[in-house]
Amino acid sequence: MHVLTLVLTGLKETPVPQVTVDADAVTPGPWGFAVLALVAIAVVLLVLDMLRRVRRARYRDEAREALDAEEAAARRADEGDGVAEPDGSAEGGVSPR
Repeated sequence: MHVLTLVLTGLKETPVPQVTVDADAVTPGPWGFAVLALVAIAVVLLVLDMLRRVRRARYRDEAREALDAEEAAARRADEGDGVAEPDGSAEGGVSPR
């Protein structure tokens, strides 16, 4: 198939592209660098803020779970028949000291 394509196109070589644009004219320059640096700084600050917010939300959830556990223990102690012991068990009578 390739041979047929070469015969039909006249066995011409593929032309090599010539550089026609000045390399200094297509670079971003100092303004492009400044904009890119500002975007990078903004991304870093946003990531740090997001991490802080996620950490704060996790701590709030842990505190809420601890408070819920304390409330559940207090309800179990109130539903029990006696005084709640310091170790969390509900037994009637006087605690040994």
